Amino acid sequence: MARYTGPVYKKSRRLNFSTLENGKELARRPYAPGIHGNDRRKKISEYGIQMQEKQKVRFMYGLNEKQFHKLFVKASKMKGITGENFLMLLESRLDNVVYRLGLATTRRAARQIVNHGHITVNGVKVDIPSYQVKVGDVIAVKENSLEHKGILAAVETVTSRPAFVEFDAKKLSGKLLRLPDRSELNQDINESLIVEFYNR
Repeated sequence: MARYTGPVYKKSRRLNFSTLENGKELARRPYAPGIHGNDRRKKISEYGIQMQEKQKVRFMYGLNEKQFHKLFVKASKMKGITGENFLMLLESRLDNVVYRLGLATTRRAARQIVNHGHITVNGVKVDIPSYQVKVGDVIAVKENSLEHKGILAAVETVTSRPAFVEFDAKKLSGKLLRLPDRSELNQDINESLIVEFYNR
């Protein structure tokens, strides 16, 4: 299945979950899209609940099904809690770290910035959004992209950044200080349902 590139607001309303993590999609219309969207939602099966949880996280991080499942398999082979390991792997993707640093306003924009070759990791250009960033890696805007209007506009709009990253606005560079604690990530996600979905 290809990556979803359609309307984000519509998908968020369908899932009743803010995939942009700012709640704007549900603020004005907190019901499903379509002519019957305002009707009472149907009761869904246990499988449906697990599938919906998987879709919420997949759309939030912007992965296609094959990438998502591959990352889950990798998480299941790691020591510790599979669900939390999975979220840590998603959070340490380069496009997500660029988003967390505030170099882009959305993960979709962050992926585009990485794809277009505007980002370096430890001084080396990396244009692969799925690149796994390690703790201590320095993520910076490439020297000839320092005047990129989209990046500068995004940096100006950021009001706060998570504690697991640090950022130097003058140099347009930052660092992944540590992997996030589960409490620092979206509390509306129930990763155990995703584990149940793939282990059923």
